[in-house]
Amino acid sequence: MKALLHITRQENKGPFLVLLACTLIVCLFLFSILFAIFSKGLAVVSFDFITQSPTNGMTQGGILPAIVGTLLLTLITAVLSLPFGIACAIYLNEYAKNNRFTQLIRAAIRNLAGVPSIIFGLFGLALFVQLFQLGTSLLSASLTLGLLSLPYLITTTEEALKTVPQSMREGALALGATQFETIRDIVLPQAVPGIATGVILSLSRAAGETAPILFTGVAFFITDLPTDLRGEFMALPYHLYMLSTQHQSIEAVRPLAYGTASVLIILVFLLNLTAIVIRNRYRTK
Repeated sequence: MKALLHITRQENKGPFLVLLACTLIVCLFLFSILFAIFSKGLAVVSFDFITQSPTNGMTQGGILPAIVGTLLLTLITAVLSLPFGIACAIYLNEYAKNNRFTQLIRAAIRNLAGVPSIIFGLFGLALFVQLFQLGTSLLSASLTLGLLSLPYLITTTEEALKTVPQSMREGALALGATQFETIRDIVLPQAVPGIATGVILSLSRAAGETAPILFTGVAFFITDLPTDLRGEFMALPYHLYMLSTQHQSIEAVRPLAYGTASVLIILVFLLNLTAIVIRNRYRTK
């Protein structure tokens, strides 16, 4: 028996070393990118950089309107997409029969998750900006990002619901609970860690998107904070894109671009950290 275990460990050693090497290579590239950004960006990040508006054609000042615009964009996207995404996943997993129609719906959702984000931007331009006449605005951009986030929300929520054992549902129904009560009191609390993780990751992706908001409401240079859903706004991804590629004095604003990238990465990291905290708290319960 010991000889068999020894042979098994020796056979598994090769694949393990290959996986370890691949992981280390990926981590090396990741840390190299982060080091290149933070080594040049953190020197720019300061209290004034975070709390002031850009001045002198964005060559001076801070990125406060872009930070506020990104936070509002993410918040409104969450409000618009979470109820529909979670409700759709609950219906597909708990109520819908496993027939060709539901299989077609799931296939369509997974295909939508692979559609390039710029396609969603053009769709948002045609639907919300032109057809519904919402104009290039914060609301149009949020609705577009909501559509972009829906496939990920539905897929991750449905997978989280599938992790709840069927025996828990059957036990609740046997005790006299209705199907709605079973989902509300048994299934959803058990699936919250997976749902929260999927929600935060989807919103983190939405917060870093540039193409969908490019056509639907983001602006190049605004000194005021966004206060109207029907008005244009600044956002960190587009601000970074403009500083890095389109500004008339790229070399002069390059430090500001690194600082903006550092703030955006920190913002996404905080969102992911929130997902980890929520997941661990509910797992402990």
